[in-house]
Amino acid sequence: MTDKIRWGILATGGIAATFTRDLATLPDAEVAAVGSRSIESATRFADQFGIPRAYGSWAELAADDSIDVVYVATPHNAHHEAAKLCLDAGKAVLCEKAFTVNLAQARELVELARTNNVFLMEAMWMRTIPAIRRMTELIADGAIGEVRTVSANFGLMGPFDADHRLRSPELAGGALLDLGVYPVSLAQLVLGPPRSITATARLTPEGVDETTGILLDHDGGAMANLSCSISAGAPMTALISGSTGWIDLGEPFFRPKSLIVNRRDSVETFDVPHTAQGMVHEAVEVMRCLRDGELESPLVPWQASLDVMATLDEVRRQIGVVYPGE
Repeated sequence: MTDKIRWGILATGGIAATFTRDLATLPDAEVAAVGSRSIESATRFADQFGIPRAYGSWAELAADDSIDVVYVATPHNAHHEAAKLCLDAGKAVLCEKAFTVNLAQARELVELARTNNVFLMEAMWMRTIPAIRRMTELIADGAIGEVRTVSANFGLMGPFDADHRLRSPELAGGALLDLGVYPVSLAQLVLGPPRSITATARLTPEGVDETTGILLDHDGGAMANLSCSISAGAPMTALISGSTGWIDLGEPFFRPKSLIVNRRDSVETFDVPHTAQGMVHEAVEVMRCLRDGELESPLVPWQASLDVMATLDEVRRQIGVVYPGE
């Protein structure tokens, strides 16, 4: 491996652009190539960011021997196909969240990474944000006692037209996989996988979830009250409440710059800023893992991603959202 980690960007949408901008802040990272389903889109993206090689297919990108790792930035419905293509080619993969459409696809990717001895990580960047890492340290140190509840909400006011990707069943749209994955991931980061799940939702005319409420029941009596919506804006805050206090994550909770620890007799603020747009931290973790020869990150381990996908599957089962091909 060279001094610089060489990245390939697979897909050319808004999230790919944000990630590429964050990579540009890292002196030990190089964006070597971009791939899209059309050479026109890939070329435009390459010209915009000064990327030396543009490919008009995912297969060409995966076959580029000069690339160390591929960032998969497609809509959810294509995560499995794109990541599998890269893993089969021996490329390390950072795959956008939600990891896949369902648990079966996620399990297949994990097994393929294990079999091929290739690094794989879900791009749940929230878990790599400095303030979130500080939060987990404080909880582990007993700063708020025994955690009893987690509450979090992620809502977008919209409105989104019927042809928007967030309302498209073909693209695995809806609030849950795009937004709800954050509150679910936060709750399970703090409490682990739930023992029972209760969910309700309002669906769009297209059959994806517009607004979803989730109650997770965990061992020991802890609970998580979570919601997501593509039709109702709200402060994107989160509270982790314990037996001796609570932690208030600043807005947005998935990318906070500070956190406040409230106890019976004190209030303490921790300023823990992130760098650039925040996605840089997951890139740093990926590159550390590659240099250390690790197949999975301890910050975003495979089992955590599988556990979240299992929860999302059960929520969809209860609210009646099924995507084409399932």
